[in-house]
Amino acid sequence: QVELVESGGGLAQAGGSLRLSCAASGPSVGYWDMGWFRQGPGKDREFVAAITWRDGNTYYEDSVKGRFTISKNRAMMTVYLQMNSLEPEDTAVYFCAAGRIYSDYFSSKNYDYWGQGTQVTVSS
Repeated sequence: QVELVESGGGLAQAGGSLRLSCAASGPSVGYWDMGWFRQGPGKDREFVAAITWRDGNTYYEDSVKGRFTISKNRAMMTVYLQMNSLEPEDTAVYFCAAGRIYSDYFSSKNYDYWGQGTQVTVSS
């Protein structure tokens, strides 16, 4: 019954913006930590950002700090990733993930549920 549905991917020029959304449903979904990961062509899945359920603390991969913002709306059961100042290196399939995480928010192995992925392409 757990489901993560992503949307908002598409095309953008360098310097542009996109906002990704992840609509979550399932038991106790409001108490899960949430994260965003991405996977570019020929690359491993990479941590992008995470947000904790209790206090809303956020974590970011170094290359996106100051450009990306993760947030959530509990009433809407939705997690967002606002991406500004996009660069061609941001091109990837972006995945929403959920899990009960107490340490190491940066590892994909610690997340239990995943969305289908949404393509983000940034051109020069």
